[in-house]
Amino acid sequence: MAPHCYGPTLHFGPRVIYPRLVTFEQFYLGCLAHASYLIGSEGIAAVVDPQRDVGIYLETAQQHGLRIAYIVETHLHADFVSGHRELAQRTGATICLGAGSGATFPHRAVHDGDEIEFGRCRLRFVETPGHTLESISVVVTDLESGPGPAVVLTGDTLFIGDVGRPDLAESHTPQELAGLLYDSLHRKLLVLPDDVRVYPAHGAGSLCGRNISADRSSTIGRERISNYALQPMAREQFVQMMTQDLPARPDYFQRDVDANRRGAPSLDSLPPVAALAPAEVLRRQQDGVTVLDTRAATYYCPGHVPSSLNIGLGGQFAAWAGSVVGLDRELILVAEDDQAAEEARLRLARVGIERVAGKLQDGIAGWAGAGLPLAEIQQIAVQDLEAERAGNPDLCVVDVRREAEWNQGRIPGAVLRPLDRLRTGLTSLDPEKLTAVQCKSGYRSAIACSLLEAHGFKRVMNVLGGFDAWTGAGLATVK
Repeated sequence: MAPHCYGPTLHFGPRVIYPRLVTFEQFYLGCLAHASYLIGSEGIAAVVDPQRDVGIYLETAQQHGLRIAYIVETHLHADFVSGHRELAQRTGATICLGAGSGATFPHRAVHDGDEIEFGRCRLRFVETPGHTLESISVVVTDLESGPGPAVVLTGDTLFIGDVGRPDLAESHTPQELAGLLYDSLHRKLLVLPDDVRVYPAHGAGSLCGRNISADRSSTIGRERISNYALQPMAREQFVQMMTQDLPARPDYFQRDVDANRRGAPSLDSLPPVAALAPAEVLRRQQDGVTVLDTRAATYYCPGHVPSSLNIGLGGQFAAWAGSVVGLDRELILVAEDDQAAEEARLRLARVGIERVAGKLQDGIAGWAGAGLPLAEIQQIAVQDLEAERAGNPDLCVVDVRREAEWNQGRIPGAVLRPLDRLRTGLTSLDPEKLTAVQCKSGYRSAIACSLLEAHGFKRVMNVLGGFDAWTGAGLATVK
């Protein structure tokens, strides 16, 4: 099943995950590529790595007749704001964190070998530093089936097809963290039996890794064979590999770590999103408020509020909002309808963006109905882009993919400006030139086009279908 971004969290039931446990459920949040878990037995449950909106865990626990008694954080997450504090307040559960987290809320600091047992379930904590210093993994045993481990929840230490990035501790260098990560993988996780199921905290697209698979689970044995980072190599070679070409760390990561160390307030404490008349939106925009259009590029490009930013709800909206918008800007939302506006508000709060001043009343139709001007960004098919490249030496093709994608193949003559670093690369681009922007499929390029337009680029085109469409049309590429 593909990652889902618009609507409720995907919920994978116990038969899909691991049938012998009374309850073992995975919740997958597509727009953050985030997986969380509920484990229950004989009336008691533990929730691992909860998302900020915690109602799904309360509802699932009630459906199974479970009381949430434990909340486990595999580490202080950097890419989203966790709901551990609210969930603990609503259930009375004990929050468990790896020792040394520095958390300022009441919690149990767990060490290597500490255990929790309820019903037929045993959770054993294993210290696995490397992604962060306080990272832990959770080994799950179904006691009725035997004393051996059945499942390991690896947080951001071991992903499917990848391992965690080693640059999220202020007190340690990436090289030092990568060395710890190597030790954790080889001394703590790879010593588990090959048939132990692996369930990480993130999937494909997460900024916490570089090459994460779209699969939701794996086994220790499969990862031992197929995961590039687990192939036989010396510790020094691993450290060098894991610290080369690290993707840029988004600025909001440390802010989310700090929020999770304190424990975020409940979502109910945030003020409602008020509808603002078009004239009021224009006035506030002129005063410095950012207008964030959450519609798909197919609707945004033909007509939008001038200088608004576009991040469509159909993709990894929350992660890109954190990277591109940051946590400090005051925002006014433009959405397809009221439901989409509320969904956008929720997703922004999941990464710690809380300064939402309101939404454009009646959406873009209200703006146009008030007689206010609309801006337009041209969308161009790859065949037309190829013809334009041949006949227009003034054309600049900007590739906003990540460097690893670029290295696998690119459009001849394109320049690389990864989206997460685009703002710092604007000075090297000519705002007077005709500029075609492409990514892999067209989602990130639409974001980039809106950024360029907001910074005074007047001749911007979004490449429909991106590099996938280019290669699909059989057009030439280079490496």
